[in-house]
Amino acid sequence: MKATHSSSMPPWIALIITLSMVIIVRETAVVVCQWAGIEKAANIVGLVAMFFILVAWRILKGLPNWLTRASNTLLVDSGFAFLPISAGAGLLLFALGDELWGVMLTMLISTLIPLWGLGLLANRWLSRDVSINDDTITEHKKP
Repeated sequence: MKATHSSSMPPWIALIITLSMVIIVRETAVVVCQWAGIEKAANIVGLVAMFFILVAWRILKGLPNWLTRASNTLLVDSGFAFLPISAGAGLLLFALGDELWGVMLTMLISTLIPLWGLGLLANRWLSRDVSINDDTITEHKKP
């Protein structure tokens, strides 16, 4: 795997090229999925295709710094992209009528239990004694 190489590309050009890459890959995925008859899978096909393109690019040539900087900028500043999804989910939740409380309870339980378990595991892992001596290593090697 080759290291990233630097370039002196202005940030605004890097952002435009990165956005162009994302749009081209996504629209190509839409066309391919329409041709295959699976229009609903276009977003995930585009995501997987972009992943494989970037992995191949990184292995063969190395990712340039401008791409890394531009994608970091886009990811940090793209929180607004989730706003329409959240608003739509909220509208759908309130359209459930009598089932709203059951769905909300299910979402709450399915979120809190894994977070609670993760918190317990993280607490246990972080509170372990990290001192390692030769006795401990030899005890673990014994059959």
